[in-house]
Amino acid sequence: MRDPYRTLGVPRTASEQDIKSAYRKLAKELHPDRNKDNPKAAEKFSEVTRAYDLLSDKAKRAQFDRGEIDAEGNPANPFAGMGARPGYSRGGYGGGPGGGDFGGFGGDDVDLGDLFEGLFGGRNRQQPPPRRGFGRQPPPPPPKRGADIQYRLAVPFVDAAAGRDQRITLADGKAISLKLPAGVEDGTMMRLKDKGHPGPGGNGDGLVMVEVGSHPFFRREGDNIRMDLPITLDEAVRGAKVKCPTVDGAVMLTIRPGSSGGTVLRLAGKGWTKKNAGLVDGKHERGDQLVTLEIQLPADLAPLEQRLDGWVDTARPREKFGL
Repeated sequence: MRDPYRTLGVPRTASEQDIKSAYRKLAKELHPDRNKDNPKAAEKFSEVTRAYDLLSDKAKRAQFDRGEIDAEGNPANPFAGMGARPGYSRGGYGGGPGGGDFGGFGGDDVDLGDLFEGLFGGRNRQQPPPRRGFGRQPPPPPPKRGADIQYRLAVPFVDAAAGRDQRITLADGKAISLKLPAGVEDGTMMRLKDKGHPGPGGNGDGLVMVEVGSHPFFRREGDNIRMDLPITLDEAVRGAKVKCPTVDGAVMLTIRPGSSGGTVLRLAGKGWTKKNAGLVDGKHERGDQLVTLEIQLPADLAPLEQRLDGWVDTARPREKFGL
């Protein structure tokens, strides 16, 4: 795999958010469901995902930047970067750092078989040709794992907010329960180890891209959920207890007498699961729900006008604007 920074199209100085944004954009563009006529899209999609897996892990990213691991996350060549010692040529003994009168044993330009053939009058044709140099032959590459399988998982807004488990049917027909990560959002990629295609080196992985649905009146704002709640004029003037929807079901909300339109009430713990927070009673800590009151006037204003006949509100609500 090529350099993960180049794969995602970001510089090495990119922030975590830059890397995340670049990955989400590429994942949506390259997802196989949107590129059914382009078989190379799946391969590119997997490459982009592997690059993101490495760079989104702070420890692995630091190891890669230091040259300790390669783009696949494997340990780098422990002998990489080791130059020849002074007084030795590249192949062995020589006249100095740049080589000398002797080519040296073990160099790339010396075949010990030719040397022994000249000394002992020929090579035993029954023996395999000697290896070049003294270095060990690299081990054969490990058997390749099977290809990854990509999935898309549509998650309702309320389920994503509350972190409810989802069911997904795999390519082999088996349905499994999938636990959503805290702070899940549209475009989040989940990896199901060994749930891909079989191969000589083991199964590939299942890659699940989460698509969070929209909602008719809830909207996400960081870890909080916002909504606008209409109330009647008399509820605003006199105060009331009204039902208010949340992602966990309706709750009773207290409206104080004299509440103005635009007043924001807070329902603690009714927001989105927090990504980097702890557990509360065995569940992920959540943000809040912010409810903005909207005073709704009656459709028939005649009775209200009769009650207000001759009454004028002397307040100056726009005075702060200098008006």
